[in-house]
Amino acid sequence: MNRTERHTETQRTEALRALDAVIDPELDEPITDLGFVRSLDVDGADVHVHLRLPTSFCAPNFAYLMASDAQDALGSLPWTDRVVVELDDHHDSDLINRGLATDAGYRGTFAHEAEDSLEELRTTFLRKAHTAAMERALTRLLRADRSPNEADLAGVTLGDLPTDDVTAALLRRRAAIGLGAEPGLPVLVDHDGVPHPPDQVPLRLRMARSTRISIEGNAHFCRGLLRTRYPDIAPHHEENAS
Repeated sequence: MNRTERHTETQRTEALRALDAVIDPELDEPITDLGFVRSLDVDGADVHVHLRLPTSFCAPNFAYLMASDAQDALGSLPWTDRVVVELDDHHDSDLINRGLATDAGYRGTFAHEAEDSLEELRTTFLRKAHTAAMERALTRLLRADRSPNEADLAGVTLGDLPTDDVTAALLRRRAAIGLGAEPGLPVLVDHDGVPHPPDQVPLRLRMARSTRISIEGNAHFCRGLLRTRYPDIAPHHEENAS
């Protein structure tokens, strides 16, 4: 591998890492881990990415959000000049790709069909992701306690949680919706950071668990659909994006 090839490979690695930050809004997982990155090509300062989804009828707003976020993530790299992101095999591929190419924005792309703004859509799913992460952390505490009492979870703070990946994920989700990470802050809160009273904890926990199960179930289902649609899909994004 010569110097130019090594430089290009380094750029490809950086581009893939940038795409790791692009999350499927409904499944709360990176598009790279889900196998949605069909290809990634680097030519100097130009990057061209093709995305693919489990079905041709995946929600257009979700599809646009991921494609737009991918374009922004790649465009933020210091060495990129021209970034092209295209969505393949979707019933709105032409519309979405034109909108991205002309920087029309979400409302400009979908016009009267765009009931919510892109930021409103993003906020909705960031909140769902926080709810699921919160439930994971609290349910783990319940399972670790020999005499679990759901009402006691109202008094659990961030400082009570172990230092591990589950807690780290919760802190990232809190930051994404503007909540703090101070150790004394309560874990079980609403989207504004307001804690729930003890008598509401069982209901709130069940609602949060329903959200988490829905997200995880959808992710599993979509992976299966993607493998059926594209039998050659590789299990890791390093192999996918070639």
